[in-house]
Amino acid sequence: MPRAPIRFHHYPLSGHSHRVELMLTMLGLPVERVFVDIPGGATRRPEFLALNPFGQVPVIEDEGTIVADSNAILVYLAKRHGAGTGWLPEDAAGAARVQRWLSVAAGPLAFGPAAARIAVLFGRPVDTAPAIERGHHLLALMEAELAARPFLAGEQPTIADLACCGYVARAPEGGISLADYPAVRAWLARVEALPGFVAMPVSLPEAG
Repeated sequence: MPRAPIRFHHYPLSGHSHRVELMLTMLGLPVERVFVDIPGGATRRPEFLALNPFGQVPVIEDEGTIVADSNAILVYLAKRHGAGTGWLPEDAAGAARVQRWLSVAAGPLAFGPAAARIAVLFGRPVDTAPAIERGHHLLALMEAELAARPFLAGEQPTIADLACCGYVARAPEGGISLADYPAVRAWLARVEALPGFVAMPVSLPEAG
């Protein structure tokens, strides 16, 4: 356990923040949550840019160590505070399987379901059709893989699942239905049943 609570700079509606929230709660770590008012321009202020020059949430401060980028934070927390828990496999093949999905989270997931949701949530005047198409393509690939195993990187949950589950669960908020993906829905249910799980806030209750 850290000697002091981990300062967690976050925005509740951010799926990137939700990934880190999950890791913190599932490891049972003490946390000091710092709300970052993204719509109010907080990520562009000098004090925040000193933590993350890219101006993005989340950021953590752990006993003097500052880590930005949600996937990097997942790796950091798993290595520093989750040794032996299986969240980040030590073997080369297992670590590679996890990294593959972290790359998916930063690529197809970010530019598919996440992008469509953000456009709707913040009323951005953009055509969401390409993001929705990318989202369904990704979900079809996930459906095929999750039909063969319970979690993204294998038989046990890893940070790969935490990196992807929030934006997938809230994909309907961006106009991407999960109705045709039973294996994906079953995977989400398994993740949600894990001890310490906290749901990503629902932004659009009417979406489904």
